[in-house]
Amino acid sequence: MATLTELLDDLVADVDGVILFSPSGSYYERFEDADEDPVVVAPENAVEAETFVELPLEFENVRDRIRFGIEGAMEHDLFEEGDVVACAVSVFGGDTDSVVRVRVSESMRSGIYDLFANSRADPNVIRDVFEVAIELGKKGQKGKPVGALFVVGDAGKVMNKSRPLSYNPFEKSHVHVGDPIVNVMLKEFSRLDGAFVVSDSGKIVSAYRYLEPSAEGVDIPKGLGARHMAGGAITRDTNATAIVLSESDGLVRAFKGGKLILEIDPEDY
Repeated sequence: MATLTELLDDLVADVDGVILFSPSGSYYERFEDADEDPVVVAPENAVEAETFVELPLEFENVRDRIRFGIEGAMEHDLFEEGDVVACAVSVFGGDTDSVVRVRVSESMRSGIYDLFANSRADPNVIRDVFEVAIELGKKGQKGKPVGALFVVGDAGKVMNKSRPLSYNPFEKSHVHVGDPIVNVMLKEFSRLDGAFVVSDSGKIVSAYRYLEPSAEGVDIPKGLGARHMAGGAITRDTNATAIVLSESDGLVRAFKGGKLILEIDPEDY
């Protein structure tokens, strides 16, 4: 009969690498004599790991945290499809208490890592705006499909490359995305034309903005309209991130550096 240790050893047998999620210094030191350096995924490289992937958001859902870390490692060419990775993570808080065995697949390249990593805007702000778009995509406006465009970060340049379509309800306010009341306001205003402009720190700078960057050279998938073209173009000309909810197909897309980096069905999120 196999011992408990032998059964648990199967979790780490023949793995191609190890990912440590926010390890303590003492836990990381236990890997000093390992054949290969583990990959550390954490908000900052506090253990001075040689192989490090930044975790800009501390995902509460452990599955999401692992998927994000693996996607980040793939973006850094640390793992590829078919690799088997042992992920050491804390589920209940405190020290590392769980090991999850994961087989890497290309389907894990969702674009979420690129959306949050290396962005000018605070990652928490991008997450708050993204979640507003996701909820709008699920519920619509009074049960009807709605489209919306949110431009996050580099607000000064975005304002210079746009013009008002109507009175700006946020002109003299100091409200920030993430506040439940403010999120209700965003959903209500989304039924009107124009883009929302959000600062790096989450302040809502404007609504009803008509974006005027040149669309020349912007390559977006066929079938996407002016809202997506404007979102792609403004991120090419500024350091902003654009999050677009399509009224026609209900998908949420994100643009960065003039390129489509993410496409998600709100019902699957």
